Amino acid sequence: MINKEFLEVLACPACKEDILYIEKENCFICKNCLLKFPVVDDIPDFLLEDAVKISEEEVNKLSDES
Repeated sequence: MINKEFLEVLACPACKEDILYIEKENCFICKNCLLKFPVVDDIPDFLLEDAVKISEEEVNKLSDES
């Protein structure tokens, strides 16, 4: 479980906009950049080279589930 205070200060490393934690997938997404950032061993991985580009449809689906 990610600490709520921690979530409030996180931003996308690419565009600096807010990111959304998706608990079911254990990842973060940026709705602006359409990037998905993994959480590995309970540590968020915000390296841009490890991020996965996702479709707007997938962003909407994940957002609706959170």
